[in-house]
Amino acid sequence: MAIKNNVMIVRQKLLTKLIELWKEDQLVAKIDRLPLELSPRNAQPKGRCCIHKERAVWKYKSLPLLGYDMTDETDELTPLSDYARRALERDRNLKENIMCVIDEACSSCVRINYDISNLCRGCVARACALNCPKNAIDFNKETGQARIDHSLCVSCGICHNSCPYHAIVYIPVPCEEACPVQAISKDEHGVEHIDESKCIYCGKCLNSCPFGAIFEISQVFDVLQSIRRGEKLVAIVAPSILSQYKVPVEQFYGAVKAIGFTDVIEVAQGAMDTISHESEELAEKLAEGQPFMTTSCCPSYIEMAEKHAPDLKKYISSTGSPMYYAARIARRKHPDAKVVFIGPCIAKRKEARRDECVDYVMTFEEIHSVLSGLGIEFSEAQTYEMAFTSIRTAHGFGQNGGVMAAVQAHVDGKLQFAGLQVANLTKKNVNLLKAYGKTGKAPAQFIEVMACEGGCISGPCTHIAYDQGKIQFNRELAKR
Repeated sequence: MAIKNNVMIVRQKLLTKLIELWKEDQLVAKIDRLPLELSPRNAQPKGRCCIHKERAVWKYKSLPLLGYDMTDETDELTPLSDYARRALERDRNLKENIMCVIDEACSSCVRINYDISNLCRGCVARACALNCPKNAIDFNKETGQARIDHSLCVSCGICHNSCPYHAIVYIPVPCEEACPVQAISKDEHGVEHIDESKCIYCGKCLNSCPFGAIFEISQVFDVLQSIRRGEKLVAIVAPSILSQYKVPVEQFYGAVKAIGFTDVIEVAQGAMDTISHESEELAEKLAEGQPFMTTSCCPSYIEMAEKHAPDLKKYISSTGSPMYYAARIARRKHPDAKVVFIGPCIAKRKEARRDECVDYVMTFEEIHSVLSGLGIEFSEAQTYEMAFTSIRTAHGFGQNGGVMAAVQAHVDGKLQFAGLQVANLTKKNVNLLKAYGKTGKAPAQFIEVMACEGGCISGPCTHIAYDQGKIQFNRELAKR
């Protein structure tokens, strides 16, 4: 998440309210009134046409937080309480999709990407109209200004490029503009649709949508119900947690224990295995004559290669991610427990689907709402010290350059290689990586790839802004 915005605040507020009801054992009994309480009769709707629309949006935004999406609604008269009851009764959420779009909330973005501003001078050249392949541009007889017939326009952009006054503006759809792999587009009803055969779960669309219409399918209530049933759950926490709170991380671990987790294990401990295996594999690949190798820690990058750059797959390290190794550490220590990964990433949900040792995934945003909803204060939580102390470079995996620095420190000059960091899977960087795979040529022998601009500390599901998180992360990392 690059910046803090009201969409994020609203999302956390709703989840916190739902968890408060769960804590009081009133989720089923009171959830139907929640939209009315959040948007009472005389409240001013924020960005919606009326209070009734806003209440509908609250209702449908609750579905993914309960583990459902819009496709699960077969009858519009089905109350929220029915979904809540089913969420609490199920053994496991079997939904295939990772993300969804709330169509009630997705309603205010442009359908046509180009429009003519008042900068138009009604010039004699009229290049915009003459070059339009659909004859979609005519002119106001009184002012001489051009205008676009949006029923004919196909958003080709030729008029935009030909206007000498730059009077024709490009108006992006935020989620489509943010997606680096064109996995989201409007359906026939003008509502955005995520194509999961293309989606890499980078979360850029989730945080770019100004109406908060895009959600991930949450497992929060599956985790909470497992705890309520008395099952053993072990939390494995990503290194980027150092960026999230201005308290010693041991206090955070204590707060997580207070939720009801049996144990807490740092994913940084698993990162130490990643460091050693990655270093050895790099040495082997270079010795075999492979021109370069990329990291394998970022699940969004793995999805990108799998779905969009198959030529790149042979250059990706086969080493497991820190989550992979940390989950196995947890399994050995607690063979009868379920493992819950806690981090800032949506794509980890997809990685967990392929890993038999990870049962659930929760995000930093979700764990923050859980702590708030359960009323757990850091000041009151007993600190929880790790039984195993991870090295500083393992914690450094939380930001871009961390994997590179860890491997360089591990080989300690015994292996000479040029390194390259690709942090932020933009359209440009995706094309760059595709070219590396297709040609088999790259400007470095070891390439660290992370989907998020600053690494995991700027992940889509953090609960604080990246600039604040970076300062906090470096401060905490310096203590190790």
